[in-house]
This record gives sequence, structure tokens and C-alpha cells, in this order.
Amino acid sequence: MTNYRYSLSKQGKHICPKCNKKTFVLYINNATSEPLHSAVGKCDRADKCAHHYPPKQYFLTNKIIGANWNAVMPSHKHIPKKQRIPSYVNCDLLQKSMNMYYKNDFVQYLLKIFGEQAARQAIKRYLIGTSKVWGGATVFWQIDYLWRIRTGKIMQYNSETGKRIKQPISKISWVHSVLKLQDFSLAQCFFGEHLLRGNDKPVAIVESEKTAIIASIFLPEIIWLACGGSEGLNINKCQVLQGRNVILFPDCNMFDKWHKKAQELSLICNISVSDLIETVATEAQREQGYDLADYLVSIYRKQ
Repeated sequence: MTNYRYSLSKQGKHICPKCNKKTFVLYINNATSEPLHSAVGKCDRADKCAHHYPPKQYFLTNKIIGANWNAVMPSHKHIPKKQRIPSYVNCDLLQKSMNMYYKNDFVQYLLKIFGEQAARQAIKRYLIGTSKVWGGATVFWQIDYLWRIRTGKIMQYNSETGKRIKQPISKISWVHSVLKLQDFSLAQCFFGEHLLRGNDKPVAIVESEKTAIIASIFLPEIIWLACGGSEGLNINKCQVLQGRNVILFPDCNMFDKWHKKAQELSLICNISVSDLIETVATEAQREQGYDLADYLVSIYRKQ
């Protein structure tokens, strides 16, 4: 009898990305008993939904060459790197990080601009953490659709301007790097991805974590995600958006690039691209890398 590399799990069901019922069975790697991806599985409501996203389609969509999804499973060390199961960070680290906000310059910026209630809601929504690195940097935890912690991006901000500190050096790091976790296999997900589960609101994607957080204060009826940079919007991350209504808000000067990316992603979700920032930005703002957060804060301050 052939032992297939991937098969539907016999334990536990998850929220179906199409019908939002807890009827979605994930495909697992039979060598490790770990899911292939949170979007790869089958809804068992055959008469009402029957959503099915098999490993074969996953590999084809992500252009993973040479993936033999029906082959007998080889040993783990021979699995190509991009097919290996991601590593995760212990949730205790997230819990411990959710304090010392008086030292967190980004949180202090939110408090100054939006007040305590809005800031506290944003902290709770995105589980913003504080790191001991640089005396109180901000931790933006990447929590996937199944609420597994992929990693945390650590960045330092100016509490007065809300801008990231880049001089004399760019203060950015990662939780798994700071902790020197051995053999850590990083597979990033969207910042804010955990908000998708059990929620059928429309989705908006921006580049930076800061922008997603600020936009969520203004427009909470939308799920705001951040891809972590202009290169962070890729097919693999977007599998979790199967069948959703999505709008992209690129930073200034990135509209054309993201418009092309949207065409690639159109087979996954119903996607459009906003030209708002391209339309309203001045030449000086273009040079400064104007984004949606800058625009929203400027409007708020004029009120």
C-alpha cells in the first residue's frame, strides 16, 4: 500500500475560508503530521460548500517545481527548503511582551495622537508587544490564520513623529534572531492575519505594520493586514485570502508594481488597487515615501 506524502487530517477541523464554518479539514505532511498550509484542505460540507484546495494546486499556484505530492515521503532532511514546515515561537513570549508600554515609543505615539481608548484597542487587536531591545522597541507579532506565531518583527520608533528610527543605523530585528533560536525555519505571514479567522469582512493590505494599525483605528469595518514591505506581497502569503474581497493600498510610487502583482493574485481573491496615495501626494511627499498612515493622520490633525 502506497504511503502518500500528504493526506487529509483525521483530527480536528478548522474554519473554512469559503463558508466560514468549522468544517475545513487540512492536508497534513504524513512524515511530520503538520499541516502543509492553513489554506490547503477540504470542506466536508459536500452538499453546501465543498471548497477544496489540494496540495497539487498549492504547488502549481506557488510555482514549486518538482513537487511530487503523491510520492512516498522521504526523510525530513531531504525535503526542499521551501516545502519544510515553518517554525513557531512560543506564545508565552508574546504574553510576556504585552507590557511596559510606557517604554514603547510607538505605543506612546499612538496615545499622543489618538488617545488612550483607541490606542488600547489597537494594542489588543494586533497584540502589540514591547521588546527589551534598544530600551523598549515595538514587537509586531506575525500570527497566522491558525493563531500560530511565526515570528515577531522588532522595530524602534520616534515617539514624537511616529517615524521609524533609521539613523545612524536602521533599528530593525526579529524575535527569532534576538533569541538565537537554532534551526529556525522562518515562513512569514501577514501581520494581522489572525484577524481573518471567523471574520468575513473585506480585507485591505498595506506595506507597513504601523500603517495597518493606524488604518484600523479609522476604518475598523475592514480587516487591515501588512505584508511587511513592497516585496512582501507574494502568492504564498496570499493563499489565506482565497475567495475574499481584497483592496491594496500601495505606498507612494508603488502603484504600478502592486497593480501588476494584483493581476497575479486575481486567481486567488477578488482584488483591486487603490490609487488614493498616488493621487493626493505632492512631489515632496513622494520623495519622503508618503503612505496611507501619513494621509490619515494628516486628516485627523486637521479636524
